[in-house]
Amino acid sequence: MRKWISLFCPLIMIFILTSFRFKPANLEVPDTLKVNGPTEVLFPKNKTVFNQVMAFKESQGDYFTINTLGYLGKYQFGIGTLQLMGVYNATRFLKDPALQEKVFHTNIARNKWILRKDIPRFVGQHINGVEITESGILAAAHLAGAGNVKRFLRSHGEFDVNDEFGTNINAYMKKFSGYDISHVSPKRNA
Repeated sequence: MRKWISLFCPLIMIFILTSFRFKPANLEVPDTLKVNGPTEVLFPKNKTVFNQVMAFKESQGDYFTINTLGYLGKYQFGIGTLQLMGVYNATRFLKDPALQEKVFHTNIARNKWILRKDIPRFVGQHINGVEITESGILAAAHLAGAGNVKRFLRSHGEFDVNDEFGTNINAYMKKFSGYDISHVSPKRNA
């Protein structure tokens, strides 16, 4: 008897389910849920994301790291840049995350002032297949210095320098393109 039950139960279930004759429901999407035009993409156009992505690229976000070339902290600053920003104690800098954030923002504001004429002139153009954006320019200035970025832009990509690890200005222009950094004001003596 058990054998017959185990044989006929699945067949009976299939018969019952197929006898209901499934019909697709005629559902309409309400007008309030319909997309009427293109929607603005919010990522990566976010004020905090630029800093986070830069930090991850430089040090995986580690405030207390020193790389093999002696660059320090979350954003991998060299001693010369730190002295230019008014920081003369590397140990204090490495132990103070708030100071590192302040130096990063100061450096970005300073680079934005140095490149203030080149940013509006080149944003929107394409160089070496990469669309030039303000965030890409400032990220490249963090990598190679504002003067080298000026030379890169004005030579339309002919002049391109690599850092010690082989990363060039063009790569940073591409990687950090499109971030919103409008909250950073250019400052001459940041």
